[in-house]
Formats: sequence, structure tokens, C-alpha cells
Amino acid sequence: MGLIRSLWERLLGARAEDPEIIPERLIVGLGNPGSQYAATRHNIGFRILERLAERAGGQWRMDRDLEARIAAVELAGRACLLVEPQTFMNRSGRSVARALDRWPDLDPSSDLLIAYDDMDLPTGRIRLRPKGGGGGHNGIGSVLAELDTKEIPRLRFGVGRPESGAGVLDWVLAPFLPEEEDLLHAAVDRAVEAIEASIRDGVSVAMGQFNASS
Repeated sequence: MGLIRSLWERLLGARAEDPEIIPERLIVGLGNPGSQYAATRHNIGFRILERLAERAGGQWRMDRDLEARIAAVELAGRACLLVEPQTFMNRSGRSVARALDRWPDLDPSSDLLIAYDDMDLPTGRIRLRPKGGGGGHNGIGSVLAELDTKEIPRLRFGVGRPESGAGVLDWVLAPFLPEEEDLLHAAVDRAVEAIEASIRDGVSVAMGQFNASS
């Protein structure tokens, strides 16, 4: 553990061009910066990563070159970097692209995982996928456009849909209902476990465990 801690202290203080220090995985949560958005449905990607950092003992800091908050953690014996873009949702891909430019040995199809909200799933339901389109989500759409590929593993977290006639933007930028919070606590923990399983066993194996029972 001391060796890993030393590695990450070097990573977080390293110059971008240092070729010796490379995270093994990037885990990105999508959301909007600012306290006014913290509890909203659109920020569930941030909420998942913050729970992951809490469990793994990661410390957050701002990386201005990446335009993102980052935290270094060890998951399943691998050095992982948690990334929360601070560019607002529809420009999230810029931070992801800069991270991959900094560490060009990382392959987005195997070394990257994106966590974000999905209205097509009931609240609290999670789905892992190894690739796919944007599904109308501006954040993952920005990532796909910046990286010019759909071969990006992702964890979709259900936030439900508004009632007929209600505005989609108002829905995703609103907080979860009080009665949803008990469900959310367990569901966020399950999302964290799914990410850990994806790092340990691969997305395809983790899908079989978490997609069927969530």
C-alpha cells in the first residue's frame, strides 16, 4: 500500500509529459460543476465517483489542464484515476480527451469507463455496456464525439422519466425525490460494486452479474 500511495503522490504532482507514471484505468463520472447541481439527477455520475473515492480512500484535487477534479485510488489491485469533468455536461468529452492525450498508452475501449444518468432506466437500475451510442445524452455524446468512437465501456444509472408533458431538462436538473433517497443509497453502492467488478473481471463478466439483478 505504501508503494501505491507513493506512486499516486508522484502522479498527482507529476508533469503531464512524464512518461513513467501511467494510471491503469480512467473512471469518469459525468455531471455539472457547482453546488446547485450536486443533488440533481444529471449529477449521479459525480455521486457514484464520490462514493467510490470515499470507499477507496481517494482525495480529490483540481487538475486545471484536464479541466476536471481527479482522485487516485486502488481498485482490484489496479491504479485507477477518477475523473469528474468541470466543463459542464455538454463539453465533458474535452476533459476525457485531454486525459487520454496525457496518457496515450490507455485504450478507451478497455481502460476507460464512463458513469452517467439514463432516463430510459427506472430510478436506481444500472446497466453496464462495453460500447454504444449516445442515446440523446449530451455528456456521453460529447465523449463519443471527442474520441471519435462508440467503443467506450459505460455504466448507465437510471433516473426515470418525468410524467407526460413535463420538461426533460427540468427533470434531470431537479433533485431526486425524498422517497427515492433510501433506494438511491443502495443503488449507488451497487453501481460502485459494478465498477469494481468491471475493473477486476472485465465489463462482460460484470454485466452478467449486475445487469440481470439490478
